[in-house]
Amino acid sequence: MILTAKWRQWLPYLGIAAVVAYCLAPFYWMLVSSLRRSSDIFSTSLLPSPLSLENYRSVFSPAQGFTRALLNSLIVAGVTTALSLLLATFTAYAMARLEFRCKRLILTLIIATSMFPVVSIVVPLLKLFTDIGWINTYQAMIVPSMSFTLPLAVWNLTTFFRQMPDELEHAAMVDGCTRGQAFRKVIVPLAAPGIFTTAIITFIAAWNEFLIALSMTNKPGMQTATVAISKFSGATTYQTPFGSQMAAGVVVTIPLVVMVLLFQRRIVAGLTAGAAK
Repeated sequence: MILTAKWRQWLPYLGIAAVVAYCLAPFYWMLVSSLRRSSDIFSTSLLPSPLSLENYRSVFSPAQGFTRALLNSLIVAGVTTALSLLLATFTAYAMARLEFRCKRLILTLIIATSMFPVVSIVVPLLKLFTDIGWINTYQAMIVPSMSFTLPLAVWNLTTFFRQMPDELEHAAMVDGCTRGQAFRKVIVPLAAPGIFTTAIITFIAAWNEFLIALSMTNKPGMQTATVAISKFSGATTYQTPFGSQMAAGVVVTIPLVVMVLLFQRRIVAGLTAGAAK
């Protein structure tokens, strides 16, 4: 009986450990594979032996142009996040605070737009951007990316603003603020955890985007990191550079991991804000 009680006590922890191991196993194997030599890439050992930085040197060689691709990803994801947050903050506040006809329908339509598969909008956008000369430009990647990041940001922030009491604006207006000043000086600072969490989620979605960036660019200098990885070439025509792709995958993942670790308290605060009253 004592043994059974101990197993029950440890069972939740074992379940959590199993889920964590299942989720992190692909990332661990990617890291290990990136540290193998090209001749050892198909080895099944749990640790690389010997350790090699050959793949990382290959990734950052000038011929690959991967540094430029990382900069392009940072620009596209950063601008997409900034524009989405700017528009979503005002839209979400209006949806949460103002009363007007068809508000629920409008919110439903906003979130419904993000449910369309990206492949369904790529072809018409490709034709449109070709006609107006936007191919191989940043805006050709930023504007379509906002089609799925903006609805996500509006939905998250609307829920967050609804959880904030109306008395905050009323108290500010009693003290002499206009509604706009109450929003800028009271609501936005208090909504910072939710806005920050939405920014992280939006940035990750824009950073990982592939299909739009692949379709809207054909110049190596304008490709994002995800597209550049897919176009890595091996030493021969029919060789697939698995090691270089694994190393590039690690490099692309590191900024996201660092960002989440640095701001994990703000993310948790944003996700749990309003959960308890």
